[in-house]
Amino acid sequence: MGILSRGTLLAVAFLGALAVQAGALLPKRLVLRSASALVQDQATGEFLVQKRSGEVLPIASLTKLVTAMVVLDSGLDLHQPITILEEDKDFLRHSRSRLPVGTTLTREQALLLALMSSENRAARALGRTFPGGMGAFCTAMNTKAHQLGLLDSRFEDPAGLSSGNVASALDIARIVDAAHHYPAIRTFTTTTATSILSGHRVLEFHNTNHLVQNPKWQIGLSKTGFIDESGQCLVMQAQVAHRPVLIVLLDATGKQSRFEDANRIRQWMEGPDAAVVRVASHRRAGRRVRSKVMRVSTASARRPSRMTSSTPRRAAAPARRNRRNGRLG
Repeated sequence: MGILSRGTLLAVAFLGALAVQAGALLPKRLVLRSASALVQDQATGEFLVQKRSGEVLPIASLTKLVTAMVVLDSGLDLHQPITILEEDKDFLRHSRSRLPVGTTLTREQALLLALMSSENRAARALGRTFPGGMGAFCTAMNTKAHQLGLLDSRFEDPAGLSSGNVASALDIARIVDAAHHYPAIRTFTTTTATSILSGHRVLEFHNTNHLVQNPKWQIGLSKTGFIDESGQCLVMQAQVAHRPVLIVLLDATGKQSRFEDANRIRQWMEGPDAAVVRVASHRRAGRRVRSKVMRVSTASARRPSRMTSSTPRRAAAPARRNRRNGRLG
């Protein structure tokens, strides 16, 4: 085999850079049904998978990660009671909710339900009770996006019901990385189930991502999303093949496709055909780290204090997010 000329090498490097910029870094043996996808090493920033990662798409309830960061950044009392009102109902898509109007719960419980079971009424109540109301809350969401350096993100409501809530997979990876620094978000998004008291009834809620109770996964953060315009969406921070990775899956077709794509990614990274999962020597925390398999343990999350809800350990049923039953998440 002849030696490639310097010009040929430069051309190959240039084409490779264009492919990465276009979001085209999909291994041949990895078939994903999500229209847009991204897998990034959280420690090094290396992109392992990209598929149309720069395309700006509706993100549905993935929005709630930004909602949670705005609430937690505000310093509002998480134990303050808030009541679900008629105006918190979904009059845009008429999606169902298991949280009745008139239910009183703490801001912390509302945050848990919004993140774990993607309760839209809880998310809207969080925005409504923000100082200045819903308008001020949406402004704070877009300010947060600007602070995170997100170039393609825009938010119009805290629940993700509006198709005007948009972002690229590249931006969402930044959102997931930022949200993972909040102990409450890590805890709430990976809680399998909880219950609250509404009047004389005990209402049970489950996580919309059934992978959080799958022993094959080590998930540090999770969020699902769905509206008609966004398709099925899923984001996770997880430990895969001894690496902390950010997984973004957007606009998947079929109710289970996003979870199947996530499993395919895990199997590809852990399987014999995976690329070498070793990180080149790099500077981190002011010292040289020699090439080795990254082993980063998920930081222990702060459990919510003074919560009235419980967290059963029994497995949660897979969430159904289709128009037939009117549930979104």
